[in-house]
Amino acid sequence: MSETRPETPPISEITDVPLPAAEEPSSAAPAPAAARALRAHPALVLAGIVLASLNMRAALSGVSPLVGEINDHFGLDSTASSLVTTIPLVFMGLGSIVAPRLARRLGTETVLCSALVLLCGGILLRVAPPVVTLFVGGALVGTAIALLNVLMPGLIKRDFPERAASMTALYSTAMILGATVSAACAVPLEKALGGWRGSLASWSLLAAVAVVVWIPQALLARRGRRHPAAPAPRQPAADGPDLLRSGLAWQVTLLMGTQSLVAYVCIAWMPTVFTDNGMAKGAAGLVYAFYTLVQMAGSFVVPMLAGRMRDQRLLAVGVVALLASGTTGLLLAPVAGAWVWATMMGVAQGGTLGLALTLMVLRTRDAHTAARLSGMAQTWGYLLASVGPFAVGAVHQATHGWHFPIGILLVACVALVFLGLGAGRDRKV
Repeated sequence: MSETRPETPPISEITDVPLPAAEEPSSAAPAPAAARALRAHPALVLAGIVLASLNMRAALSGVSPLVGEINDHFGLDSTASSLVTTIPLVFMGLGSIVAPRLARRLGTETVLCSALVLLCGGILLRVAPPVVTLFVGGALVGTAIALLNVLMPGLIKRDFPERAASMTALYSTAMILGATVSAACAVPLEKALGGWRGSLASWSLLAAVAVVVWIPQALLARRGRRHPAAPAPRQPAADGPDLLRSGLAWQVTLLMGTQSLVAYVCIAWMPTVFTDNGMAKGAAGLVYAFYTLVQMAGSFVVPMLAGRMRDQRLLAVGVVALLASGTTGLLLAPVAGAWVWATMMGVAQGGTLGLALTLMVLRTRDAHTAARLSGMAQTWGYLLASVGPFAVGAVHQATHGWHFPIGILLVACVALVFLGLGAGRDRKV
């Protein structure tokens, strides 16, 4: 395992992530002056990060409260309807494979802007009449989100190196805010816009606003790549540690994947668990929206705490214990304690997400390695997570109940404890 700890190079000397391999300077070589000068103003970068983050979950979370209507419209059973959530997750994993290569070829800002355009198109395609477009549009949505997911940690480490933990907290909180608003507004928008299609399509407007903010950043970055003030020194690039042989990198990856599995099972099935146990549809939607809302508390506080610690193992165990407690309550008394379980699971879910994203930054030495670890974690992580909604839907259909499916989440919590103990160690990959 590659966990040696040589002296970390000064962060001010770390260059942009998306340089071609043949031209990537060593960590000790300063970036060309023009590359620095032609980056957008930090305020515009910050606005772009927030808007992109708001879009990372909104297009997915707005589906969950409308699953019943979508199923009725197309005549889907539980296993088939789980594909509405599973297919985007599969393509979130597959899209993560190509994200670093696209960024090296085209530039981070260009890829982020293009991803938002793709997201807008995927959202609109998803509501076209044939049932196949529901799944094809979902694949495009998942691919777009993958590109955003993978490149954001490297962008933050590059442009805000001294505030990596607080910026991670901001972007993970914005991501959850988008999911919360999307979930809370899904049913009201359905009623206001004449059906589930109007509700889902409305989130293309948020993606379009983000595109407008990222266009000038992409154009400015491309000018810097085409017209550098001086040629960059050509040195053999050091690709960094072999992540596939690093036990620590795999622990971060599986932590990301397992917490995502729990999150997307809840996105796909939590409202249905409540309604199947006798709760009204409107009330179930409110509880689910509250669950996503309180995730912001965990996603903001946990990364801030993690950034102040050299060792995050105790923090990881505490957050997972809260998640397991809420999940146990959901198993034993889903309706009677719904608001309590939603609070516990929501805070913990936001915390585990924020911790996983923060560890991608804290466990690496530079922006290039952070982007590579982000790509690895989100490729394998989301492929693992994609199994969750489908497996839980299949188990629910086979057992005609929710005890065994929720039991799967408790098993995932046990795995998270061991992964947190490994990934939380004060080590670098």
